[in-house]
Amino acid sequence: MEASIAEMRNGQEPNLALLDPILAKNSDLRGSAISILQAAQEIYGYLPMEVLERISEATNEPLAKLYGVATFYTQFRLKPVGLHLIMLCQGTACHVMGADRVQQAIEDELGIENGETTKDGVFTLMTVACLGCCSLAPAMMIDGETYAKLTPDSVRSILGKMRKEANDKC
Repeated sequence: MEASIAEMRNGQEPNLALLDPILAKNSDLRGSAISILQAAQEIYGYLPMEVLERISEATNEPLAKLYGVATFYTQFRLKPVGLHLIMLCQGTACHVMGADRVQQAIEDELGIENGETTKDGVFTLMTVACLGCCSLAPAMMIDGETYAKLTPDSVRSILGKMRKEANDKC
């Protein structure tokens, strides 16, 4: 998977052969579109149009239907995301506890807005309706790790450390 995501970040076409095991296992199962799309996104990091077209061909599902599913559910992405995906909770508890200030700090620190990726491809910011950790508000999740009781200063510190680690790897 990592090689495929790295290839996609470098502008290479998706290796559609990576879908073959998933399609062989699921293409004949009725109602398998969501699980196939989830697996494809796991491979490529998002759902490029070429991947949707390949899934459509293999499953005999209309491309429009697959596109509709991919655009309806927020879990699916049609554009590549950064190395680190920031999901900032905007649920009621987080909103009341200052998620708007946290979001402003993230946007100022990274120079992006909700739904955007930094020019260097390191961070993508997405707001979500709820992360399910209301007692930890305001909260965000980065690459599956939850950060709780955030302040603008703590967010800047977290992002600074992550940026440094990303730069050290380059």
